[in-house]
Amino acid sequence: MNSLFIKNKAPSDISINCFGEVLWDCFPDGKRLGGAPLNVCLRLNSLGINAQMISAVGDDELGHELLDEIKARNIKTNFIEINADKKTSTVEVTLDKRGSATYEIVSDTAWDNIALTPALLEQVQSSDIFVYGSLVGRQQVSLDTLKQLIDVAKFKIFDVNLRKPHYDIETLVTLMKNADFIKLNDDELYEIAHAMGSKFNSLEQNLEFIAEQTNTQYLCITKGRHGALLKINGTNYYNSGFLINVVDTVGAGDSFLGSLIYQLCTTTDAQYAVDFACAVGAMVAEQHGATPELSIEAIEAFINPV
Repeated sequence: MNSLFIKNKAPSDISINCFGEVLWDCFPDGKRLGGAPLNVCLRLNSLGINAQMISAVGDDELGHELLDEIKARNIKTNFIEINADKKTSTVEVTLDKRGSATYEIVSDTAWDNIALTPALLEQVQSSDIFVYGSLVGRQQVSLDTLKQLIDVAKFKIFDVNLRKPHYDIETLVTLMKNADFIKLNDDELYEIAHAMGSKFNSLEQNLEFIAEQTNTQYLCITKGRHGALLKINGTNYYNSGFLINVVDTVGAGDSFLGSLIYQLCTTTDAQYAVDFACAVGAMVAEQHGATPELSIEAIEAFINPV
């Protein structure tokens, strides 16, 4: 099976590692499994890709409960370390009247201190794709581990998730320059491009500026309810979004990315890939929870209703 990313592999034979935070999103009505890389990993697995999580939890009740929940979602936990010196991560999530989320993220948690091991290096080196986010670069231990894993990865996908004050532009630019594929939202695009010296105003011009500055041929910009723009080897593919009633935007962008990666690993049709990913993002946003169950048949019916 040929695709834009992977040649001659069935989905179940494709190996992807997602590196970064695993945590509890704490809502007024209770806690839910969360963390952008974990949400991406869960969506990839639900679509038939062999995705695995690299992270850390504390040796505490929340950590062991988190591991049990991840296992219950059919994700292996071989490379989720248990750190006796750091706490399991929690995030206070607040939703406004439109379902948009703001986050209060505790610092210096277990996933800020992911230790590099020979087994981790071998795991990433032997896999097809390595997905990493920006939040995990906020502290030095995990950032150093990330940089060394990037050095051995075959194909690197950088998911930018800017959460103030947990980032700096210099680190972001370094991580972008080491990526083969960059995904951002439109606000993140403008903030980073202008910090890098862009004088442009349009989304397309700033996207081209980022592509040139980072020497990246695969980029994607999400635009909320207005869909997304996928750029591959200089060609732009657009989706203008789907009309929905937003309930909860938490995890919508993560499911978008997981679905986009799945499509780019299984098809050569870039336009359908971005259409499919936008549909999944919309379907997640019109439900509670970051990773609701969605079948491929339901997604295809959403894209092309009878």
